[in-house]
Amino acid sequence: MSISFPDWESIPPEFQIPEVQNHKYLKNGQLLDWKGDREPVFSPVYVREAGEAKPKLLGSVPSFTEAEALDSLESAFIAYEKGPWPKMTVSERIKAVQNFALQMKEKRDIIVKLLVWEIGKSLKDSEKEFDRTIDYIDDTISALKDQDRGASRFVFEKGIIAQIKRAPLGVVLCMGPFNYPLNETFCTLIPALIMGNTVLLKPAKFGVLLLEPLLPCFQKAFPPGVVNTLYGQGSKLVPPLMRTGKINVLAFIGSSRTVNQITKEHPKPNRLRSILGLNAKNPGIILEDADFNDSISEMVSGALSFNGQRCTALKIFFVPESRATEFVQAFCTELKKWKAGMPWEKDVQLTPLPETGKIDWLLEILKDATTLGAKIQNEGGGESTFSFMHPAILFPVSPKMRIYHEEQFGPLVPIVPYKDIQEVFRYLEDSDMGQQASIFGKNAKTIGELIDTLVNQVSRINLNAQCQRGPDTFPFTGRKDSAEGTLSVIDALRSFSIRSLVATKDQENQKELIRSILTEKTSKFLNTDFIL
Repeated sequence: MSISFPDWESIPPEFQIPEVQNHKYLKNGQLLDWKGDREPVFSPVYVREAGEAKPKLLGSVPSFTEAEALDSLESAFIAYEKGPWPKMTVSERIKAVQNFALQMKEKRDIIVKLLVWEIGKSLKDSEKEFDRTIDYIDDTISALKDQDRGASRFVFEKGIIAQIKRAPLGVVLCMGPFNYPLNETFCTLIPALIMGNTVLLKPAKFGVLLLEPLLPCFQKAFPPGVVNTLYGQGSKLVPPLMRTGKINVLAFIGSSRTVNQITKEHPKPNRLRSILGLNAKNPGIILEDADFNDSISEMVSGALSFNGQRCTALKIFFVPESRATEFVQAFCTELKKWKAGMPWEKDVQLTPLPETGKIDWLLEILKDATTLGAKIQNEGGGESTFSFMHPAILFPVSPKMRIYHEEQFGPLVPIVPYKDIQEVFRYLEDSDMGQQASIFGKNAKTIGELIDTLVNQVSRINLNAQCQRGPDTFPFTGRKDSAEGTLSVIDALRSFSIRSLVATKDQENQKELIRSILTEKTSKFLNTDFIL
């Protein structure tokens, strides 16, 4: 199966997009003109001109040298050491973030359109990503208010009086992923900012242009140096930044191999806190009594939403031998209902892939599996046209194949037959990844026993439901090489801060000193203000 890439004139005007030439970058509160080298930004959507299909040129962005990157870091460092942001009250920082969110809402249309064109995400999912990000900001503000209310009281313990609150950590290097370049990036950026840290923000390689409309919003909402943007090749820029020792927190979502290279550059690793979302190979475990009529749509969506380009995707299925043929047929039948096309088309579910060279790599993995005995079960599976690849359902998959072990992060669906559930347990025990798992079945005794084993191998177990991150109030993390630190609305506030306290002896003269500080409001940290 293939799709037809359009002529420019055939694209509805409301979905056409002008080139976005990002000539600005944000440093020390100023939107500066970039005079150096630039990187072109192409869409995964090919557009036909005079009969020839080419990736649509979307615009360009600055390409920093090491010197500009270090200058931006210095801006963030000085803003933390000497600027007003870390010393502000929680209420003042909340107002700044609220101001930013109001401005951001006005940019919804262009940001959604850039998501559609930059990463090939469907219009519906792009709108959902934007709206979910706004909800995340609102939820973060509410959670911080609750946290601060609880910390406004004093603690009396063994002759000591103290007020315990949370304080920022320092300079945060924030690097988001291409598959959720807005939402996943902001799920680290917003809690980092609202807790009083300063940020060096490096957008994802794919999804970089959507930051451009937000630059004036950052500038207007936050004091100088609080948000600084970094553009260019990460492999060249990030190591020298880390070697300065001035990065206090690394917020990174990507591969474990990349982050291992980054963190080893820091000269004082004990000073570096890492909040990481990394590789995942989440299994879908099918039991003998699974109801395919009820759950097959959930399984297909779990495996192939956004073409399988999600860390939370179901990336391998284990099915009892007795039901394997039935499962494969049900999966292929359900997949036939899915619409392939351009990301702005109504009800489209399969779209072009943004990563350059990704299809070649997927075909390599596919060839390895078929050479070793797996067969493509669905019509057109693995066929590709330019940046589009039709999903391939592979069965039977075995441990000798690369796709059994490696995270494909794309539209390949490996299905493994098993005789004994212990085979699944061995897979989980041997895997370097441990984010989530999904169980599909009905028997309470069997599922209960599975839960007791899986909870020690993965961080979340989903019953008759696909793996997912949300709701954002739930903890999101992983075991082994899948994550470090925990992200959720509440957990992220803790991840980007540290408990700090002011303490003194429980004596009347010391109490009077505390009363004076509170009454005269000489400290922004030590206060009993109650945020409504």
